[in-house]
Amino acid sequence: MTEVRAKKNLGQHFLKDKNIAANIVDALHGSAPRKVLEIGPGMGVLTQFLLKKEDYSTSVIEIDRESVEYLKLNYPELEDRIISGDFLRYDLNGFSTDHFSVIGNFPYNISSQIFFKVLENREKIDEVVCMIQKEVAERLAAGPGSKTYGILSVLLQAWYKIDYLFTVHENVFSPPPKVKSAVIRLERNDVATLGCDEKLFTQVIKAGFNQRRKTLRNSLKSIVPNSESIDAFFLANRPEQLSVDEFIELTKQVEIAKRAI
Repeated sequence: MTEVRAKKNLGQHFLKDKNIAANIVDALHGSAPRKVLEIGPGMGVLTQFLLKKEDYSTSVIEIDRESVEYLKLNYPELEDRIISGDFLRYDLNGFSTDHFSVIGNFPYNISSQIFFKVLENREKIDEVVCMIQKEVAERLAAGPGSKTYGILSVLLQAWYKIDYLFTVHENVFSPPPKVKSAVIRLERNDVATLGCDEKLFTQVIKAGFNQRRKTLRNSLKSIVPNSESIDAFFLANRPEQLSVDEFIELTKQVEIAKRAI
């Protein structure tokens, strides 16, 4: 088997530039020895550099059977560390009960779903280095006041420090995507608990950003009809104007207001 055929339904765009691949792998900050899970290795453009890191224990998860066969033939040193399956459906408890890093060139069409799974497993996943669509990367790294600041920005930044590392041009892929890409790094912060109802925190964020042109006084009516007890500062602002800490405080006040109904 010489090469794997890129499949449109899997959102496959294979990175060809080995210098960029090496830079992505070098962006991992986690202290060694380290367990690493690569998502969607394809033909192993990142894998080859991960395997050179002797203090890393690298495993890969790949949904494409053709890619799995390619990896078995070309990277025999992976041995039994090739997981044939869908990362979104895979039980990560079966991979590790300890901390590990995630790396990969994520398919653009499921990158948001991957990040939500990272959030669900934040107690184990302490670092993510990935290449995603440039617009999504900018959104995740954006701060309050930015037009691109949104739901995932707040949810991820509550638990991770996010760095936009570098932009990647379309012409280094086969086939080339129609958009630019970017590499970002997420590093778990020291927050153990938000100090508020975390499900309500998510509801408040989603309610706000789903009607981002409205002030929070209007967008939160579906959650708390009577908002008289909530600080007027929050209610007068739009969601993109609030920091993570302010969303946490708002959630605490919404929780109290809901109990009073």
